[in-house]
Amino acid sequence: MASGNTQIIPYSPAPPPSSPSSISTQQFTYEVFLSFRGEDTRYGFTDHLYQALISHGIHTFRDDNELKRGVIEYEIQKAIEESKIFVIIFSANYANSRWCLDELVEISQIQRLILPIFYHVDPSVVRKQTGSHEQAFVDHEKEADEEKREKIQKWRSALMKVGNLAGYDLQKFRYEAEIIKKIREVIITRLNPTPLCVGDNIVGMDFHVEQLKSMMQTERDDVYMAGIYGIGGIGKTTMAMAIYNDISSQFDGSSFLKVGETSNLLKLQKKLLRDTLKDQSVEIQDRSKGINKIKKMLCSKRVLIVLDDVDKIEQLNNLAGKYGWYGAKSIVIITTKDINLLNQHGVDQFYEVKQLNHKEAIELFNWWAFKQNIPRSQDFKYLSDCVVKYAQGLPIALTVLGGFLSDKSIDEWKSALKKLEKIPNIEVQNILQVSYDKLDDVEKGIFDRPKTRCIK
Repeated sequence: MASGNTQIIPYSPAPPPSSPSSISTQQFTYEVFLSFRGEDTRYGFTDHLYQALISHGIHTFRDDNELKRGVIEYEIQKAIEESKIFVIIFSANYANSRWCLDELVEISQIQRLILPIFYHVDPSVVRKQTGSHEQAFVDHEKEADEEKREKIQKWRSALMKVGNLAGYDLQKFRYEAEIIKKIREVIITRLNPTPLCVGDNIVGMDFHVEQLKSMMQTERDDVYMAGIYGIGGIGKTTMAMAIYNDISSQFDGSSFLKVGETSNLLKLQKKLLRDTLKDQSVEIQDRSKGINKIKKMLCSKRVLIVLDDVDKIEQLNNLAGKYGWYGAKSIVIITTKDINLLNQHGVDQFYEVKQLNHKEAIELFNWWAFKQNIPRSQDFKYLSDCVVKYAQGLPIALTVLGGFLSDKSIDEWKSALKKLEKIPNIEVQNILQVSYDKLDDVEKGIFDRPKTRCIK
């Protein structure tokens, strides 16, 4: 039996995607380009922001780091063209720099994400060129010829355009560290270079992710461990992937480990460290040294770790560890078929993913069989009910059978169902068998009951 803190969560996985996703083919050299007035912020705010970004594996351009002294302006132009996101740090003397203003004009003409930061300067000063910016333009306009006046007008237009974008006013934050953290999270979310694939239009998933997120909110300063458990094919992995995609950007580092796919714990320890540290050069010689390195390198970092399909306590001992391994407010999510492992490891809270009720099962099956949430006709409705009864609320069985029967005729459905009653679909049977062998006697009884005949 589950402990008193167990949460019962019904779950429906994804129906098949209705159309392929469009993927951008443009390649970027830099993920972030920093534009700033060096004399104002180079050794303070800009450097702190730069370090926060590169420490999370975000390839960031700043001129004093990427270019040798004396390199021509062409290199800056090239860096702008090859950057994905632009962070403009408006300071009191930003407009004094013709170099900065030329950069801003180039950036403002590119249709990409621009994040303005107003560093001890009011946004209206930037938009309207008042205050310190007004004096800067007075100096620019002295003895300006026609060509220079045209350039000045471009500078003013760029300042107005970018100054009107939604940005971050340092005056509204208590500490610089707060605004840097916020910007870093926004950038990580926008970049999201490797989201886990959980499918499109997941039935009811938004509700379940929000419910899990609210359950994981805690005032505790130590590590929080959550377990998601249920029989095989019930949707534990998909649920873990969905919440990982949703919250991973809020952490200093994150790693999703498919524990059930390998018995090599040393390999998993390496991946955990490489993912969370954003450093592919990390090496460890054995599991004992791996544990020590995890504790040493991650004890001060807030991380999100997902251990998927755990079936042995040694996996938890070598990867989830104890509460001192990771930094304050880290989260470890464990998916497993065996609730005893969660109890044994002292997991804080459990979430049981149960078989779908009839209504949920019908909706999921229909999405896979008909690409919509209702059958094509009444004849198909009756046959759909038969298939759903056969699948007994198991999402993976509904998915496999729905995909198998998709686009087939009524006669083909009837023929398939007759065969199914005599010789179960091999793929479904294999999936069910893997989970069945690990069930206790009571759970096995659920699947041992006679099937209801639908075809007379």
